[in-house]
Amino acid sequence: MFGILGWIVFGLIVGAIAKFLMPGRDPGGIIVTMALGIVGALLGGFIGRSMGMYGPNQSAGIFMSIIGAVVVLLIYRLLVGRSRTI
Repeated sequence: MFGILGWIVFGLIVGAIAKFLMPGRDPGGIIVTMALGIVGALLGGFIGRSMGMYGPNQSAGIFMSIIGAVVVLLIYRLLVGRSRTI
């Protein structure tokens, strides 16, 4: 299992890949990237378990983690983009 440092590194990698797949300007820096990556990995694991791809005690694979991070990044852009125009 990952320790805290492992989750931070994994979140950074997944968040960076998600930003690479969805280029553009995003508010926030490396901390936001890590947070989105970690949340995306958790979301990917939840979706994978819901679809029967993973067991209850298995973590998400890199593919589902990236998909989750892209979804979280898209939602983040929509929410932050709207709040900046108000």
